[in-house]
Amino acid sequence: MKMSLDNASGVNVVNSYEPGRVQIRDQVFTTSMIVLPKLLLPDWEPRQAASLRAVHFQPILQRRPEIVIVGTGETQVFPDAGVFAALMDLGIGFEVMHNSAACRTYNILLAEDRRAALALILADDAP
Repeated sequence: MKMSLDNASGVNVVNSYEPGRVQIRDQVFTTSMIVLPKLLLPDWEPRQAASLRAVHFQPILQRRPEIVIVGTGETQVFPDAGVFAALMDLGIGFEVMHNSAACRTYNILLAEDRRAALALILADDAP
């Protein structure tokens, strides 16, 4: 799915998404990653939603976004609530959705000048 958002501000927007592949600006990624407005963290460890743990959010916690959008693959998978305890303790909001919706939502939040982070699980879509 092709997405469109003015990138004049120089932030990392999702230009397109299809299963197992996301384009941020002019780069294509095929592994799980964290996307922040001014920083890309490719090769994020979780390769499937079932392996998601609280420790995976440490790189995000350091940047203190307002909200974290978690894309869990081609289907929405809710990890154990304890996975998000550190985010909740810091007052950081989070939403869990399938990747396509997560990418669209992240772009919308950027357009609203919100401090958002996208944690996108790509690759193995098995539970």
